[in-house]
Amino acid sequence: MIVDSAVYRGGHRVEVDCGAHDYHRLRHLAADGGGFVWVGLHHPDEHELGHVADAFDLHPLAVEDAVKAHQRPKLEHYDDSLFLVLKTLWYVDEEDAVETGEINLFVGRDFVVSVRHGHGSELASARLELESHEQVLEHGPSAVVYAICDRVVDGYRDVMDELQVDVDEVEESVFSERRTNDSMRIYTLKRELAEVRRAVMPLREPTRRFSLGEVELVDVDAGPFFRDVLDHLNQAAEAVDTLDALLSTAFDAHVARIQMQQNDDMRKISAGAALVVVPTLIAGIYGMNFRVMPELDWTLGYPFALLLMGGVSGLLWWFFRRSGWL
Repeated sequence: MIVDSAVYRGGHRVEVDCGAHDYHRLRHLAADGGGFVWVGLHHPDEHELGHVADAFDLHPLAVEDAVKAHQRPKLEHYDDSLFLVLKTLWYVDEEDAVETGEINLFVGRDFVVSVRHGHGSELASARLELESHEQVLEHGPSAVVYAICDRVVDGYRDVMDELQVDVDEVEESVFSERRTNDSMRIYTLKRELAEVRRAVMPLREPTRRFSLGEVELVDVDAGPFFRDVLDHLNQAAEAVDTLDALLSTAFDAHVARIQMQQNDDMRKISAGAALVVVPTLIAGIYGMNFRVMPELDWTLGYPFALLLMGGVSGLLWWFFRRSGWL
């Protein structure tokens, strides 16, 4: 469905005498005054996007990608327009899960068409914020590209902050005194970091090109704004690498602690077995029922055997206790 459509001229939103779905008229009004039109769509079907494509001469391959979604972040040039794909991210703390959406941008000299899929990174507030900054909006369609990229990258940073909290919890759990089973959560967080990496890394090159003014249809004077976005994007990329390394280290430490705990368990089991084996050995010797054996006819032989079993077991217990095996 269409979320909003508006004509901008001279850094301001202007009133128009047509409906939000009259795309041809909107483009004509924008072109006549040297302005541009921004059409925002949320999860449109092929039929609805087809009307937009006809009005703005969008390339059919780009339209197909925008309808199907599930594209990797990329920047493509089609005739007189650009096609930019961004991944949106948001974090579900209860499930330690990073959810993804997608924003497709068609950018021309006098128009921007944004196609959003998923529930993350709504653009209504980004539009309102952009409309309140006249100096930024004067850069035309480039300003819209900047505003959307900035909003999406800010979402990445919010996700990384949430992941940082979870990684800190994992580290605290792994190095605690209690026995824990953190391997599943570590795997889940590494998988979510991989999802973030797939959104962040491919976007760095298009943003770098925007910042250097290397992309046609993107205003060179908007370079400083995109450099700010690139800086935040690089921070997110560095955070991904750092958290991934911390999780790998935490997993290695978790495995090492399990092995140490198993060694402790084996020592305790061995010590416990020794406490049982020695009395069993003594009882076994005196239970062989040979006729000629020392102390068989001795009145105190039975108490002596019990005392011997208890004494040797006590001596072993003291030795194992002192050695830290028990």
